[in-house]
Amino acid sequence: MNPKFSASNTPIKLYRNPISGHCHKVELMLAFLDIPYKTVDLDMANGAHKAPDYLKINPFGQVPAIDDNGVTLADSNAIITYLNQQYNDGYEWYPSAPLAAAEVQRWLSVAAGEIAYGPCAARLVKVFGANLDYELAKQKTVALFAIIEATLTDKDFLAGKAITLADVAAYSYISHAPEGGVSLVPYPAIQAWLNRIEAHPRFIGMARSPLPDA
Repeated sequence: MNPKFSASNTPIKLYRNPISGHCHKVELMLAFLDIPYKTVDLDMANGAHKAPDYLKINPFGQVPAIDDNGVTLADSNAIITYLNQQYNDGYEWYPSAPLAAAEVQRWLSVAAGEIAYGPCAARLVKVFGANLDYELAKQKTVALFAIIEATLTDKDFLAGKAITLADVAAYSYISHAPEGGVSLVPYPAIQAWLNRIEAHPRFIGMARSPLPDA
């Protein structure tokens, strides 16, 4: 167990949808930091994320959110940043050097922008039936993957030689892009990067959804 997590504390509550990539990145960070947690799966089909009690935790009515012994927080990038700051285990998940920190922050922005509007959106259409422009999301995904493939040709990880919050923020929706109808076969550098993340001894995966028909 993470030494900064007091034995007197109760496990962190993670409010989630078990097949949400945003939720998975938080779960991945909790696992990497070896923090005890318990999942609370919201029945979103029946509006549990819009219930008054949950809106007190996240007024936007979205997942994920956490309750860390009375400290509540929403937004996946905000949560993984908080977890690192609060329970850092001595490893530089978010480097202190200015340029390295800026590089990680850039990929956090990509996770909230290009990844959200590309592979995340394409998967929302195919897995959840979201009313989004699928062809546009697929085009954005292919354009993004071309950039990431080039980035990873001479780097082991997105922000350098070691895994950081950049990789945690980007992993889930890129790994599950085939569920949105975007194959990873043309991207060997991306596949190798995914394998390196999955080789982490505390890695946990997200349940795979069926692939869409071609």
